[in-house]
Parts: sequence; structure tokens; C-alpha cells
Amino acid sequence: MAFRAFISVDLPEVGALTVLVDELRRTGSPLKLVDLSQVHLTLKFLGDTEEPLVPRIADVIRSSVAGLKPFLVRLEGTGAFPNLRRPKVLWVGMAGAEPLVEIARRLEAGAEPLGYPREGRAFSPHITIARLRASGGLDAVRRVIEARTHDTFGEVLVARVRLKKSVLAPAGPVYSTVVDVPL
Repeated sequence: MAFRAFISVDLPEVGALTVLVDELRRTGSPLKLVDLSQVHLTLKFLGDTEEPLVPRIADVIRSSVAGLKPFLVRLEGTGAFPNLRRPKVLWVGMAGAEPLVEIARRLEAGAEPLGYPREGRAFSPHITIARLRASGGLDAVRRVIEARTHDTFGEVLVARVRLKKSVLAPAGPVYSTVVDVPL
């Protein structure tokens, strides 16, 4: 049976992100804010995944983190995809994330022979904090994001990479861990 899957690093709740999300909520803009208890960095989105592939995906994850020890990344800066003029996704960036870029590169190479195509764009370490539902009321959102462009929200330890299952529900996605690989 297939399930919707992605490979990620789960992040602990960070108090400074709560403040940022509250500021965005107060704008009254049509945002779908993330559940901070489920914040993660997606290293590779897989999409529909057959359960018999899980052991091979686990091997790809293990080889992608081989030789790496746990490391710190700094949650730093804010922005929007594709840009602040036409934002669709609001994000918090990461500094010191070079090891994550390398893991993502290895995952791309390792997952391709399993039938998962490479991304068409370069990997950009970030966490999504909100998605825009409509285009109204964006001036207030832009002001919050621009005011926080250079802010630091804390440091987090990256010590595990996980294969996650995502079940879409009316209240938002529900994630569960299928494979947990320590660094």
C-alpha cells in the first residue's frame, strides 16, 4: 500500500518562532500557519511511496548521513517564496546548514535509482512557517517578514534524519515517523 512520504529533520519547538507566528496571526491576513509542534526541514519530498521500498529508502538515508556527526544550525532570517511581492510560502532560513545541503545532495542521488526524480531547483535550507490562502492583506505580512529579515530565532541540534508519512486531514497534515536514522 502506498503512502505520502518525505525525508526530513524534525525540529523542536522554538519559543522565538511562536512569537513570529503570533505576529503573523495578528495581521489578519489569509494565512495557513504551521503547527509549531510539527515543524521540520524537508530534505527530500518523495510523494506516493510503496511500503516495500521503505528498507531501500532507509539504506539511502543511512548512506546520506554516513560520516556526519550531530551539528547545530541557527534559525535565521525570514523571507517568502517566490518573493515578497507575490508570496505563497513564508519561511525562516538557516545558517550553518552546509551539512544539510550535503545530505540533501546525497539523498537526491540515492533516491533517483528508486524512481524519485531529482528536484528541478537547488536545495534551500528553510522551514515553512505559513502558506498564503489568498492575496489580500499582504502589506502587514510583508512588514512582519521585512522587520525580521535579519533576526535569529535560536539554534537547533540536527541529530537524526527521518522518513515521514504524511496523512492529509481537514485540520492539516498529520505526520508520523516511519524510519529514524541517527547521525
